[in-house]
Amino acid sequence: MRRPGPVRWVWYAAGGRLPERYREWVLHDVTARHYLWRHAARTAVLIAPLVSVWLLLPGPLWLRLVLCLMAALVGGFYSLAYADENCENRVARHGFAHGTAAATRKAARAERDAVLHERYRARYRS
Repeated sequence: MRRPGPVRWVWYAAGGRLPERYREWVLHDVTARHYLWRHAARTAVLIAPLVSVWLLLPGPLWLRLVLCLMAALVGGFYSLAYADENCENRVARHGFAHGTAAATRKAARAERDAVLHERYRARYRS
């Protein structure tokens, strides 16, 4: 599985489509255990240029910092609120069927939950 370089990753973070050779990496990116952290990182890369430009606006520093903080919080909130839908669209854009990311995450979670369930049963139900 090949990772895209920094320039292609920024293009991907902005919503662009990667070449076919990165198809499996895209599926891994949106189905890995920490996919929400990855999504937050993509969002931060998109919000950072706006925030840095807003810091250059005229006015008191505290007001500019509050503006940047609010923009980052609101942008991050809405991005994470729609993270699953965004991940599904990314996977569909790269040739997978819509719903593949959710099904892959569910299957991985089922294996992990089965192990936890067995540990629970062994400890508390025996």
